[in-house]
Amino acid sequence: MKRYSQSEIAAMAEILKNDGVLSVPTDTVYGVCARMDSEKAQENLRDVKHRPLTKAFPVMCADEDQIKEIAYVDDRAERLIRAFMPGPVTFILKKKEEVPAYVNGGMETLAIRMATSDALKELIKAAGAPVFMTSANQSGEPVCTSLDEIEKSCPTLDGMMEGNVSFGEASTIIDCTGSELKILRQGPVTIEQIEMVLQ
Repeated sequence: MKRYSQSEIAAMAEILKNDGVLSVPTDTVYGVCARMDSEKAQENLRDVKHRPLTKAFPVMCADEDQIKEIAYVDDRAERLIRAFMPGPVTFILKKKEEVPAYVNGGMETLAIRMATSDALKELIKAAGAPVFMTSANQSGEPVCTSLDEIEKSCPTLDGMMEGNVSFGEASTIIDCTGSELKILRQGPVTIEQIEMVLQ
């Protein structure tokens, strides 16, 4: 399986544009990604991970502008985005009506992260759309911790971006859709840090 250096953005963007699936390093864990604006790309990503249809994929955007294109961002969410993104957080936001139903199984919300490195930001921009981003492993199994492990676990990938991860634990998931924020999964960002920003 071909491994690409972080400077080979154009080649990796071509794979995504052709509905391919790549493994990439994020700040939390190794991820696998595919273009959000293609149902075929989503199917290919499900095949790589053997992920059930009932589980929607989180989405990674290049920047705040891209987040606002697919989700509603109120003042509170904007403050949190500016404080913690890019970083080890996933925000649950209400999706915009124009986002196709296949993207998240027809639910009203999206789980959104922001690109956590310049290479990922460039790749998403070059691909021309946000990407589905999920951990590099078979659905229900432990997350892979090296490129060799990913290659064994996900042999049908179309390529891999080289690089390291830093936190080694999954992101904090924060539901921003209700009147009160809810932490759905504890990760590197704590509720205390969030409350300090909102005071």
